[in-house]
Amino acid sequence: MPQLRPEDEIVISDDCSGDDTLNVIRTIHDPRIRLLQCDSEMGIARNFEISINASRGDYIFLADQDDVWLPDKVKMMKYALQQYDLVMSDCHLVDDRLNILQRSFYRINRSGQGFLRNLFRNSYMGCCMAFTKRLKERVLPFPPDIPMHDFWIGLVAELHFRVHFMPDVLVLHRRHGGNASTSGGLSRHPIRHRFMQRCRMLKNLLIHKHYVE
Repeated sequence: MPQLRPEDEIVISDDCSGDDTLNVIRTIHDPRIRLLQCDSEMGIARNFEISINASRGDYIFLADQDDVWLPDKVKMMKYALQQYDLVMSDCHLVDDRLNILQRSFYRINRSGQGFLRNLFRNSYMGCCMAFTKRLKERVLPFPPDIPMHDFWIGLVAELHFRVHFMPDVLVLHRRHGGNASTSGGLSRHPIRHRFMQRCRMLKNLLIHKHYVE
C-alpha cells in the first residue's frame, strides 16, 4: 500500500462474502486496516454507507474490490480536494486480466459536470471518486430507496458543493461479467425503471434540501 501514509486508514465492509475474502484480509497485519463485518447481506448502497460513516479522515476515497489504483492517484486527488469537495478522475475500462477495453470512461459516458446532465446520465462512478468530510456529513444517511450510492453523492455535491472532473486516468476499472454495477456498460433496466429511479432521486433531494436547511 505505497500510496498510504501512517495516519491513513482502509475501511473494509464485508457484505457477507462467500469466498476467502475475510481470511485474506486477516493475513495482512496492518493497523491501518479496519474490518467491518455484517450479519446479513446489505446490498451495495447500504454497504458503502456503513463504510463511509465509519471513516474518520478528512478525505474519503471509494474503492471497488477488484479495481487497480494507478500511481499518484491519492496525491493528485488530494491536491484537487484543496479547492473542491468532490473530485472525479477518468479511468480505463479493463478486463479481468487488465487488458484495456476502453481508454476513457469519460468519453464513452460523455461525463461532465451539471445537475441535469447527471440526473439523466450519471457521470459519478464511485471507484473514480474522492470527497471531503464536509460532503460526507451532508450525504449521510442515505435515503433507503436511492438506486446507487455514487449517484446520490454526485447529485448532492452538484447542488451544494464544488465539483471537479480531473482529466487524468487514475484507475483501472475491471469489467468481467460479475460486476455488481453496470458502470461503463449499458443499463440492464428498461426505460420506465430508469425514469422511476430519477423520480425517486428528485423526491429524496427535495426532502434532503428541506431537512438540512
